[in-house]
Amino acid sequence: MSGTSVRPSASIKAEVQSVVYHNPDNGYAVARVRAKDEPGIVTIVGCLGQLQPGEFLEIEGEWKTHPKFGRQMEVSSFKQTYPATANGVVRFLKSSLKGVGEKTAEALVQEFGVAVLDILDTDPDRLRKVKGITKKRLEGMVESWRSQREVKSLIVFLHSHEVPPTYASRIFKLFGAQSEEKLRANPYELAYLIRGIGFRTADNMALKLGFAEDAPERIEAALGYALIMQGDRGGHMFCPEEALLKECARMLGVDNRTLLEEGLEALERKKRVHIEDLPEQNITRAVFLMSNYRAEREIAQRLFGLVSHPTPVSRAGVKQALPKIESALGFDLSREQRDAVFEACVNKVFIITGGPGTGKTTITKAIVAALTQLKLKVKLAAPTGRAAKRLSEATGEPAQTLHRLLLYSPEHGFYHCEDQKLSAEVLLIDEVSMLDAQLFLAVLRALPATCRLILVGDVNQLPSVGAGNVLADLINSGAVPKAVLTHIFRQAQESAIVVNAHRFNAGLFPVQSEKEPPDADFFWVAQDDPSRVQQAILDMVCERIPERYGLNPLRDVQVLTPMHKGEVGTSALNQLLQERLNPRAGRPELKRGYATFRPGDRVLQLRNNYDKEVFNGDLGWVRDVDPEEGALSVDFDGNIVPFDSTELEDLTLAYAVSVHKSQGCEYPAVVVPVVTQHYVLLMRNLLYTALTRARKLAVFIGSEKALAIGLENVTSGARMTHLAHRIRQIFANNIFG
Repeated sequence: MSGTSVRPSASIKAEVQSVVYHNPDNGYAVARVRAKDEPGIVTIVGCLGQLQPGEFLEIEGEWKTHPKFGRQMEVSSFKQTYPATANGVVRFLKSSLKGVGEKTAEALVQEFGVAVLDILDTDPDRLRKVKGITKKRLEGMVESWRSQREVKSLIVFLHSHEVPPTYASRIFKLFGAQSEEKLRANPYELAYLIRGIGFRTADNMALKLGFAEDAPERIEAALGYALIMQGDRGGHMFCPEEALLKECARMLGVDNRTLLEEGLEALERKKRVHIEDLPEQNITRAVFLMSNYRAEREIAQRLFGLVSHPTPVSRAGVKQALPKIESALGFDLSREQRDAVFEACVNKVFIITGGPGTGKTTITKAIVAALTQLKLKVKLAAPTGRAAKRLSEATGEPAQTLHRLLLYSPEHGFYHCEDQKLSAEVLLIDEVSMLDAQLFLAVLRALPATCRLILVGDVNQLPSVGAGNVLADLINSGAVPKAVLTHIFRQAQESAIVVNAHRFNAGLFPVQSEKEPPDADFFWVAQDDPSRVQQAILDMVCERIPERYGLNPLRDVQVLTPMHKGEVGTSALNQLLQERLNPRAGRPELKRGYATFRPGDRVLQLRNNYDKEVFNGDLGWVRDVDPEEGALSVDFDGNIVPFDSTELEDLTLAYAVSVHKSQGCEYPAVVVPVVTQHYVLLMRNLLYTALTRARKLAVFIGSEKALAIGLENVTSGARMTHLAHRIRQIFANNIFG
């Protein structure tokens, strides 16, 4: 906390007087307490669960002096004890037990004294002696008492085993009253079931609880976690057994092949993984997480079901509509475009793919217009908010994110699903390269059998952040009709961005624009020294591009970089660009972790937040900062969103963002470093994706060696999936078998 002074660790015994703030998602609370040997009312802050006035706590923590709120204790651990006085018990009962007001609390204490809390634990039926305590009312009292006790006990347990207690609420929702018992029996379940708790955290707890380094639970957890990481980090749907066992041996420091094989067999028996040979890919014993295996199978089955369900559209009607559509939209379609529009309208499932300048946007407009003229109910969607906004701007029709279209909520999942189909006759999805396997499955579950599905995307861009390679797999299956657009239109051929995007895709070095600024739209600046690349980026963004192109460096110029670390990674560049473009100049600022937020900063949302209606990848602008409260507000295209101190981890500075985070976005100008420090992530599709984010200007700065590495690298980012073969097989078996 900025501006605080710290004293050594201390302990107090305190009675809770009031609760100022409580976050039910992570248990963070601010409360006022009266403590023995401390004058007046004391403030405590920390992960304390749902405190109630009247309860007593034994607290360990550090005294700090907040610049606005003064002296307070930051709690590191605590233990709940019973109130010691009759008044304390009355206050506790009325504030913490369901169905108990002041009169009932006083009657209970008058009848049983301070022992009433022991009776709640040991013999609650005795409380029915008090008038008004019915059987149903007593059940509610006992349930609320036990759940509070159990959550607090769980927080204390997690504290003692160095697991962040912010996970207590999620763990309790999962395991309920058996939380501590379940964790003692197998803490590795945390790594499986709760995202955010990694294998290392669960492993540390398990080893402290006495689990052996070669315990079967530890082996199985490492195998499962390694598979999860294969999906999260590499987008893979499976991992060959040999590679999986090697990775787990490294993670565990256990080089016993037999133990690892037994662990994998145990996971297969428990149906947590599925193992199969994939002769089509010359792979023996591919290991799938069961959810990934089932997703691939179900996608193939549902896709065939959708394609094979007859829902005819008048082919003659589509042909007649096309000239009218061209006239209404004010452009003539090429033969390639007209064929694509026609086939998209008459097929149940259709794919349109192509690079920049090939007319995907034109075709999308024409398809929507034609289907609307045919009186079909068309819905438009994209994986991200920015991509949906661009789709809406291109077509003039409303478009939504897929999560919003399917009415997703964290508690209940997708509202539109197998049991509650989406009301649509056509669904057109743009930026399908960003669509992962689980989200595509959710879409297929929600579509009625009569619905048409049109998928638009550039297969050469980076694939989805989540596991799977949906667009490429659908195309490679050969079972889904498609239009691959190859003709680059004359106007697009004049753009060096478009020309070089196709050169990148062919593995060729870029060519400089033949025009002069401000008409030139592409520059390659050769520079081998990363520190000079860094300086060149700062000069380009802050001075040269704004001066020559009249662009606003804060709003119009985006740095895209492959990695977070290094001299030209997002971390270093964000700090340097912030100091150049948005210096403090005496204004308030808020420090959290590595980031410092100021009014006017460009920021990026890192996680979906459905309550606030902001989503992973959304760009916004810091509006207000309150360093004393540890809070700020962000303007996301007119949606003003508040963030308190517990939510700031969802934000990061966005003067420089990773290429992966830029998917689905376009910027007036992009500046991209290409250095050998980033060789691990330098791939052809990453360079191509970065370049195609630019509308008016793209500047690539770096070494020719690094650029050559990226252009030649077409395999390291390849994803291990089997969906294309499953689709091909089910179509062949059902049509020709």
